[in-house]
Amino acid sequence: MKKLINIIQNKNSEKNPPIWIMRQAGRYLPEYREVRSNVKNFLELCYTPKLASEVTLQPIRRFGLDAAIIFSDILVIPDALGIKVDFVKNEGPKLQKISTIEDLKKFKIDNIKSHLNPVFEALELTKSQLDDSTALIGFAGAPWTLACYMIEGGGSKNFESVRIKAIQDPEFFSQLIEILINSIIEYLSLKIKAGADVVKLFDSWAGVLPSSEIQKWVINPAKKIVSELKKLHPEVPVICFPRGIGMNYLEFKKQVPCDVIALDQTVERNWAKKNLQQDCEAVLQGNLDNILLAFGSKKEIEKEVLDILEKFGDKPFIFNLGHGIIPQTPIENVEFILDLIRK
Repeated sequence: MKKLINIIQNKNSEKNPPIWIMRQAGRYLPEYREVRSNVKNFLELCYTPKLASEVTLQPIRRFGLDAAIIFSDILVIPDALGIKVDFVKNEGPKLQKISTIEDLKKFKIDNIKSHLNPVFEALELTKSQLDDSTALIGFAGAPWTLACYMIEGGGSKNFESVRIKAIQDPEFFSQLIEILINSIIEYLSLKIKAGADVVKLFDSWAGVLPSSEIQKWVINPAKKIVSELKKLHPEVPVICFPRGIGMNYLEFKKQVPCDVIALDQTVERNWAKKNLQQDCEAVLQGNLDNILLAFGSKKEIEKEVLDILEKFGDKPFIFNLGHGIIPQTPIENVEFILDLIRK
């Protein structure tokens, strides 16, 4: 049985927790860089099933991780809705901005299945090449995070213009969030049908909101998405990652019926152990600092890994980073933490 699924569904504690790494298929791997160099843009890689499957499998072959996460990007949903999306070298994603209800009326809301069929094909292909010991994860961006990129037109430090828009034009913003909720449910459901054993909801920019707005734009949409997925696919575990929301993780877990809570590296572990793992009986995932993994000494990394295992390892737990692995990360550091965990 897949170790990751066993931990989530049966809540059996094992001596060595399962491990996978956010953004594990990426630029820190030379084999990924070789594949990437032969395609003209990032979306072409996401939408070419054979290539997307190949880079999904690369970290599994190299490290023997307990889960593969299908290679894609959270911004394929805006792309499917008809928003122009580009990935500019050294700058990141650039999107056609939206700002009015008239913009929403132009969305191709029935386009998810047809436009994103290459992603589902990549899932089917990858599934056929994994053995029963490795779970396959599909993911989507959460509504708030997707809305941030769609209104801002790209990345931002704190998305102030998006927060202002949500306050000043609540009708527009509520309609946008509702469209995204429905699109995400359809997208993740189709991923499950294509072979995903687990799905994950990334709310990467949840932490820029105050608590009152976290309820409105992070917790409520996540509750709708996860609840509907549970009706459609009750056997499939759901991981949620409301990054940066601090002690609001507790309220999130109380309201959202997800199976796993992924912790970012700012979450204090003693607090998480008591409030989430013990009191709420949550399966936790996390939360090694991705910057430390890239630039820390072996001694510093070892100290943090052992602390995570000591704090969380006596309960059902998945080892991971607190955010995605960065391109500068030495492969030997990844091998080092795997040896620590497995020994």
